[in-house]
Amino acid sequence: MRFLIVLLTIVCFVSCNEKKIIATDLTPFQRKKNAEFKDASKSPLKAKDLKNFEGLDFFPYDSTFLVQATLKRTPNTEWFQMKTTTDRLSKERVFGVINFELQGKSFQLNVYQGEELMQTEGFEQYLFLPFVDNTNGESTYPGGRYIDLNIPEGDTMEIDFNSAYNPYCAYDEKYSCPIVPMVNYLDLDVEAGVKAFVKDYK
Repeated sequence: MRFLIVLLTIVCFVSCNEKKIIATDLTPFQRKKNAEFKDASKSPLKAKDLKNFEGLDFFPYDSTFLVQATLKRTPNTEWFQMKTTTDRLSKERVFGVINFELQGKSFQLNVYQGEELMQTEGFEQYLFLPFVDNTNGESTYPGGRYIDLNIPEGDTMEIDFNSAYNPYCAYDEKYSCPIVPMVNYLDLDVEAGVKAFVKDYK
């Protein structure tokens, strides 16, 4: 009986420690996101949500969602008006197509470049990777998520789905967010990055 009690105590201790590590051992990306959301001058949260905000809900970091992709540049693509969640249109072009393998499957996604950001200091090299996957509407935001990238020197890119985040309109409908083109659908569960935002009040 005494042995059983000791064993249960050890199991509980290990289990509690594991949960604590997951909750506190945040990646630099996760810490940065939480800091931005807690800062009232930067946060996309509504005042009532910010009041109760303690941190975003993330999937545990999973190195299998860090992939090496090949980039096929498409320099002659035309600019088009990407739809958003409001009446605003965002002038974008397909900068290139990335190809990669994830969970034993081959995928390709478009990466986009925005005309306005190209002319904004500090964002001249910025690329935009929006995507949807099978977790949308379940554990993640229904409208899909985004990943920020920079133009690489060569034709390979590191894509870290652990850095996938929700558009601002997931937190406040006043924001105008680009709608993910369906060509950027991944037919798998991308259980990495930021989860859906759940308000902790009624």
